[in-house]
Amino acid sequence: MSGKNYSKLRNESDIRGIAIAGVEGQEVNLTEKACRDIARGFALWLFDRTGKKNLRVAVGRDPRLSGERLLGWMTETLADEGIEVTDMGLASTPAMFMTTKTEGYMFDGSVMVTASHLPYNRNGYKFFTPEGGVEASDIAQMIKLAESDRHTGLGKGSVAKDSFMDVYSKRLADMIRAAAGSDKPLDGLHIVVDAGNGAGGFYAEKVLLPLGADISGSRYLDPDGSFPNHIPNPENKEAMESITEAVIQSDADLGVIFDTDVDRAGAVLPGGRELNRNRLIAILSAMILRDHPGTTIVTDSVTSSGLAEFIAEKGGVHHRFRRGYRNVINEAIRLNSEGTESLLAIETSGHGAFKENFFLDDGAYIVTKLIIELSRARKEGYTLASLIETLREPAESAEFRMNLSLEDFKPYGQRIIDDLTALALTRAGWSLAPSNYEGVRVNLDKEHGDGWFLLRLSLHEPLMPLNIESDSVGGVKKIAAELAGFLKGYEYLDSRKVGE
Repeated sequence: MSGKNYSKLRNESDIRGIAIAGVEGQEVNLTEKACRDIARGFALWLFDRTGKKNLRVAVGRDPRLSGERLLGWMTETLADEGIEVTDMGLASTPAMFMTTKTEGYMFDGSVMVTASHLPYNRNGYKFFTPEGGVEASDIAQMIKLAESDRHTGLGKGSVAKDSFMDVYSKRLADMIRAAAGSDKPLDGLHIVVDAGNGAGGFYAEKVLLPLGADISGSRYLDPDGSFPNHIPNPENKEAMESITEAVIQSDADLGVIFDTDVDRAGAVLPGGRELNRNRLIAILSAMILRDHPGTTIVTDSVTSSGLAEFIAEKGGVHHRFRRGYRNVINEAIRLNSEGTESLLAIETSGHGAFKENFFLDDGAYIVTKLIIELSRARKEGYTLASLIETLREPAESAEFRMNLSLEDFKPYGQRIIDDLTALALTRAGWSLAPSNYEGVRVNLDKEHGDGWFLLRLSLHEPLMPLNIESDSVGGVKKIAAELAGFLKGYEYLDSRKVGE
């Protein structure tokens, strides 16, 4: 055996680790050796999967400080294993997938160097084939190959340089032109973009500006891997405050925010109303269900009861599944394969994938769909906000992330879920939610908190997230109080914040 162990670098369906030293308690594990071994593992996996001997792979990166270094190790090693590699430089994750689908490119695989919204010292790799992003089982196989001493045994390949973002941007701009029937369909519209110094600045300059939009007031479009202004993340409070401020100051018609590698997005409506989480899912569902009534919308497990009612009101079916964007996407793919039409799979984090777009989670594609709708709304005399005016939103919501202080945490966490499920069957005012796919979700009547809670077990980390929503002010506190006594009985679960 080689003595290598890269299992800690596996993050479900990609690779993530610490690439830059200097943060106390965080030792670099994305070393040159690890990265080159993982690159070799990917090469072997791709050769085994395709059976081809003349593979072509595209590699791109986000602006992280370690990105060029990790990209270089990847490209050099792939070439050493006999692959023709093209270095696409700065790119977005969705664009890197599209290098496998775009006429004139059609790569056999692609790699994106990114760690999404994680801090500047972290980085990683995402892998694609023309069928989409790889699965967790594929990553496990790549790691096994990386830990071996096997090589392809082929002659040396090559490394060329190119850029794909102009091609990718034109595709999005042409979508808007085609939908609007105009070469400058955004004339008179003011749209601001906050890229958070990630890879998303291209959207303002290469998509919106050529279509006639006023992009003045946009923020942090220049790539900077130290992320000096805020974390590029639509779920981050500071990031959403930044784009909201930009919309209000500019009196813009729409604000757009991306995460670092642009596979997630959020938006802000005129006046500063955030369009993320349940609202983003609702507006995209309304748009799809207008043209495709009856389709199934697949979401993650923490969406609100009001969203389910909204989707039903619009003529759709809400299929509330598990957390994890790959879980949500794969469930929609499964439903379609079994004859149930599902055109949208979307997580509250902003990961959203349309069937029409290869079920690729693409923040820029989501924003493009919103802008097409904005252009249509201006012509027909309605607003984006009017599409979700009947969405019932909770009065309060909270999430508690409770650590489990033992190594073998999964059986212990599952016991807590099982015990809480049994309690829900007997406690007055509680009722188990139907068709639950993750953890235990319980609805509570008005007397007991007027809402719901979901307790689940993290897939990889030793923690249990607890989500609570209530339709009444003070309801979250009441529900948390009902749960605090039960949770206190588990000595390895840190539930102190729930009882505060």
